[in-house]
Amino acid sequence: MIATKESIDRAHVRQAIAAGAGVLRLEPCWVPRSFMVPGRRLKLHPDDLYAFGGHRGGINERWFSSTTKASNGPLTGKDEGLSYARLEDGTRFLLKDAIETAGDELIGADVMNREGGWNLLCKFFDNMGPIPHHMHQSDEFANKVSQKGKPEAYYFPPQYNQVENNFPYTFMGLEPGTTKEDVRRCLELWDRGDNGILNHSRAYRLEVGAGWQINPGILHAPGSLVTYEPQVNSDVFAMFQSQVEGRIVDWSLLTKDVLPEYHRDLDYLVGMLDWDANVNPEFGKSNKVYPKPVRPIPQMEADGYREFWITYGTGFYSAKELTVLPGRKVTIRDAAAYGLILTQGYGKFGQHRVATPSMIRFGEMTEDELFVTAGAAREGIPVENLSDTDPLVILKHFGPGNPDAEPLRRKH
Repeated sequence: MIATKESIDRAHVRQAIAAGAGVLRLEPCWVPRSFMVPGRRLKLHPDDLYAFGGHRGGINERWFSSTTKASNGPLTGKDEGLSYARLEDGTRFLLKDAIETAGDELIGADVMNREGGWNLLCKFFDNMGPIPHHMHQSDEFANKVSQKGKPEAYYFPPQYNQVENNFPYTFMGLEPGTTKEDVRRCLELWDRGDNGILNHSRAYRLEVGAGWQINPGILHAPGSLVTYEPQVNSDVFAMFQSQVEGRIVDWSLLTKDVLPEYHRDLDYLVGMLDWDANVNPEFGKSNKVYPKPVRPIPQMEADGYREFWITYGTGFYSAKELTVLPGRKVTIRDAAAYGLILTQGYGKFGQHRVATPSMIRFGEMTEDELFVTAGAAREGIPVENLSDTDPLVILKHFGPGNPDAEPLRRKH
């Protein structure tokens, strides 16, 4: 049974929270992309890679704790990209509706008053090759089309990256010395096939177990590692590369989030780029992110776990990787609500059974994704690894303003 926004009220949300002891179980949320080839590592059954139809493209993304509708053109489904919570009796409702109805019960009154909602989108994306060189607009440009600017972060989980696929490198930014006229010329050459934008960029080899921070206005062409990506809850982008791996990128993917009067204004399009950030000669030093232990590692291991910050430095979002050692049980406390996805192992998270699937059919339920309310996070969640041999590994994504992450914010 689906509870609609009209039928779900504060009492229903409270009942759902109480039933899960402050934790909601979420359904897998799959998103296709017409301009990419799926990398086949998200554990979705091979027969279901094109479950939305071949005309929609293959499924290469799984979205977590999402209150953001996908921006996939006129054929986008009404709930595409939105996460559903599901109760033990089969009742399901959109996390978006629940937060809009009783967000203070889920993410805290302080966050609702400050942010007005969850304001986080997190996903896995998994591609056979690279994504076209593109950027995400800043608030200045996204607001003109009634959207939000989008910074984003990357982390490359080892459990999903035993296979690197075709291009484990990412072009980021622009070679120092590149001029705006160089990029403008690439846009002029759009219809010739390859417009040469990558001739003006640098590729960085992707490192499993590390990550990157990419701010709005920075060009990037993510490579073929499975990527865990916390970001602001927006799906704005502008492609600046006209051809990738022989596939033509339509001009409309450059201008989809641009006012119509600027669709052929090349100076305006180039002007959306954060120029100084793109030509930064120390781009890697400024943007690469390595895990930071939450506490001294020997202390954590003595208590039965390891936990690292894997996304940090900005107030927009943060993320941790929690590993509970085999046969151990720990209580984990956090200062803010969060979503989570398992990458390895099985056990119990609060009162919920959790398990990492080996294969998922489209439309089927799993036990690997949860949403933890602010109250439960602060009180502490008992997490138990029921395996005697395998670690239980969990990625945890937090929205803006997580107090625990504030000391790690970069000063600009």
